[in-house]
Amino acid sequence: MKKLLLVVTISALLVACGARDSGTSTTLPASATSPSAPAAAPTDAELKKAAAATQESAGTDVEPGDSSLERIAAMPESQQLPGGRWKAGTNYKPVVPAQSTSAEPGQVEMVEVLWLGCPHCADLEPFIESWSKKKPPYIKFVQEHVMWGPAHRAHGKLFYTLQALGRNDLVAKAFDEIHKRNNVLVSRTGNDGETANLQLAFAKANGIKEADFKREYSGFGVNTRLQRAEDLMRRYRIESVPMVIINGKYETDVAMAGGHDQLIRLINDLAASEKSR
Repeated sequence: MKKLLLVVTISALLVACGARDSGTSTTLPASATSPSAPAAAPTDAELKKAAAATQESAGTDVEPGDSSLERIAAMPESQQLPGGRWKAGTNYKPVVPAQSTSAEPGQVEMVEVLWLGCPHCADLEPFIESWSKKKPPYIKFVQEHVMWGPAHRAHGKLFYTLQALGRNDLVAKAFDEIHKRNNVLVSRTGNDGETANLQLAFAKANGIKEADFKREYSGFGVNTRLQRAEDLMRRYRIESVPMVIINGKYETDVAMAGGHDQLIRLINDLAASEKSR
């Protein structure tokens, strides 16, 4: 059994790139790998080194190959895309069992699961943003935040607060703040109050009133979204991000699709196939 590290502290904020598809590995700061090590904050150099890996991963013990083989075997030919550009099991995989969605009749749901601290999610964001502006109207696009550990949940709270305030435009700026300005927007000591202040300062710097931010940040709506994200993590067994799920039936990512542009085309093809059923 191969154990994938679950990131649980800010010391491992940009770590846990298990490189499921590339086979590369990441050296973790001592505080993330040794229970007896002092809880020192990671340096900027450590964060940048960790961010250079190719695929964000975390989760439970996984037996390589078994889950994928079971899923492909369970995928009837009628549910696969016509042969040619995309290959089931290589470019996309079935979700087994298929999950219910929030889509209305005639709609096809596309969920992107991301993490603000993930450099690969940041790289994908411009492609997703551009696609969302010209996607077919029958596609219901939903972004959800991963909830592996405290740092992910802290970023998730900011993410859902921005959504509640109708400021989805600030998601890209949050990515830039974390990955280009090295302001991780989470306390390096794990202090919740400090995290809240860092995120409030980011919001105010981008035109959000303090009272509005605090209202949503601690409000029922954001807490409900956080709980829903936890449920989604369990139902889909999310082990890596960014991950794309089409209509509760298929999952894929940049590596499986073969690149960012290919992922966008695959999303459209899978959605169109679902629409025609």
